[in-house]
Amino acid sequence: MAIAVPALPFTFVVHALAVIGAVFVLVWVLHFRGGIAWEATNKSLIFNLHPVLMLIGLIIIGGEAIISYKALIWRKEVKKLIHLVLHAIALILGCIGIYAAFKYHNESSIANLYSLHSWLGISVIVLYGIQWIYGFLLFFYPGGTDALRSASLPWHVLFGLFVYVLAVATAAIGFLEKLTFLESSGLAKYGSEALLVNFTAVLTIIYGAFVILSVSSQAPAEDDYSYSAIE
Repeated sequence: MAIAVPALPFTFVVHALAVIGAVFVLVWVLHFRGGIAWEATNKSLIFNLHPVLMLIGLIIIGGEAIISYKALIWRKEVKKLIHLVLHAIALILGCIGIYAAFKYHNESSIANLYSLHSWLGISVIVLYGIQWIYGFLLFFYPGGTDALRSASLPWHVLFGLFVYVLAVATAAIGFLEKLTFLESSGLAKYGSEALLVNFTAVLTIIYGAFVILSVSSQAPAEDDYSYSAIE
């Protein structure tokens, strides 16, 4: 059911939460976790790439891609291109983020794919890739017929939102999993780092909620083949 309110106020909140979320995760890994690196004797620096790339890439940039039709007042074709490119950037950063986690595990002699978080993470990146390829072929190039695009659009929207909600849930589980490991290694449960991680996870969920609210609200102008309010 569509929400009979303008989407723009929700999109402004999304932008603000995106900045705060990016700052939070960077403060965590740079200040509390010692930084990031692709090659390092301290393998934890390699892992630190994972939360940064997954949150800023798949969640934040992916969320901005989803709301692009509701946050921008430009022509449909311009918004379509922005939507496509932002999702491509999110997907690429997500793939690198997952590779960083595997790299950390392999170089630290830690088993891979043993947790619910890792299972969901692989599922999300595969589904995200399928969604992007399908959208590119049908809505961008070579493009489907008008009838096919009209019939496919609601399913494209719903499947995309399902994948995004799954991604947000997976990120929240990831923060919980990492914090649990840190606390079992001696991190203070009520210390500043633990609070920051928990606040980042909560903010991630709130960010995802406002992305959904934005998509479910009224766009500045109705365009053919754009994200219309879900009815």
